[in-house]
Amino acid sequence: MLRVWQKECIALALTHYQNEKCHFLVQATPGAGKTIMAANLAKQMFDKELIDFVICFSPSRIVSNSISDCFSSILGTAFDGRLGTQGCSMTYQSLRHIDAQFWSTLSKYRVLCIFDEIHHCAGDKETNTNSWGHHILNDVQKASTYTLALTGTPWRSDLTPVVLSSYTTPEGKIACDYQYSLAQAVKDGVCRRPTIVLIDCEHSTIKANDHIDSFNSLHELITDGGINYSTILHNELALIHILKRAISRLELIRTESPSAGGLIVASTINHAKKIASLLEDTFNQTTCTVTYKEDGSHARIEHFKSCDTEWIVSVGMVSEGTDIPRLQVCCHLSNIKTELYFRQILGRILRSTSSLNQEAWFYTFAEPKLIDFAEEIEKDIPNSCLVLREESEILDTHLYSSDLGLEVEIAVQKDHQISISFEDDISSTSPFNSSNGPPDNEELSLEDFNQRVIEAFHYDRQPGI
Repeated sequence: MLRVWQKECIALALTHYQNEKCHFLVQATPGAGKTIMAANLAKQMFDKELIDFVICFSPSRIVSNSISDCFSSILGTAFDGRLGTQGCSMTYQSLRHIDAQFWSTLSKYRVLCIFDEIHHCAGDKETNTNSWGHHILNDVQKASTYTLALTGTPWRSDLTPVVLSSYTTPEGKIACDYQYSLAQAVKDGVCRRPTIVLIDCEHSTIKANDHIDSFNSLHELITDGGINYSTILHNELALIHILKRAISRLELIRTESPSAGGLIVASTINHAKKIASLLEDTFNQTTCTVTYKEDGSHARIEHFKSCDTEWIVSVGMVSEGTDIPRLQVCCHLSNIKTELYFRQILGRILRSTSSLNQEAWFYTFAEPKLIDFAEEIEKDIPNSCLVLREESEILDTHLYSSDLGLEVEIAVQKDHQISISFEDDISSTSPFNSSNGPPDNEELSLEDFNQRVIEAFHYDRQPGI
């Protein structure tokens, strides 16, 4: 049974297309059911004899396979592009392998092209497109009769135009044909209400020789003390502190919903291995680790969806479009600090299920940018994402991992060491990237960690929706 927003969106899109408008852009919050809406729209367009074929594009193979399964179920036929089927699902990466003859043949038919997470595709002209945007502008758009673009976060971190989109002026806000906000989804019971926990430190010091500088927060420590955020992310005691809080929360949730799971988004492969080791050896938790470099990660994600393993630790694998509804706790421990990535990761724990407990808890450190992102979570399109650059250099997007912002291993200067003491009176040392950090023989001490809780969208759910 379709949700109210899905019915509204389908009706509006059909009217849009029947009025000879060929492109329709939908912004719907992560977890709202965009793929189901798109598949039902395609079915109705087949029933009305508006289209002969449908092609879906998405950023990763695991998402592409999920879309294929959804469309196959709703259309009642195979969805693999073979003779006699009604369409297929492919990745944006595959666009560069499709020859001109394919597009020429396709243009002879009435085709609906659906773009999942369209914000990965940049550009409105040749001078500012990335690889995927270039193919959409030059190949797909010319061969398609109708296009449907889907996104939960309709902006790009480089602030360039999203392909096939129009913008209001002078504000530079993207113009959507249909919007379904997280606020409305929470109110309707379609998505879980997120609770964001910012882990902070109210007393830290940097000691150099006989001089001591004191800081009252991680914000001050990073901005005034020159400490790299990676230092905090990679320190074992800091990790233990944030993991302990997240584990306690997941254990509480699992008393009501035993299948609930947690997600840890790590910075690097070595970081992920360290976190998994802490989870298993220190906290006796069950884990599954998936990285973009390891064979079998897609299969492990599929297995994790239906098993009872407590935690999945990811580097570049579990992001937007990856549907694991049992996830209810997340630790954002990546060094990527963009609002787009922040919301993509948060979206992994927002999809409502039939489980008794429907809480969604998101843990991260109180880094300055992350604080801002958390405070803006109730805004559908944040103010920081409204202005477009007129001209900017676009990085070519050939691999999905580049859009996830996968990081190289952090280069460290081995002669620089930080001594960190935690509130439990434990201490350890960890190397750090000291390009902006203190000189040799300095000692960093962190004590008295606390947390700030941001509970978004506080209102009662509307009954009967």
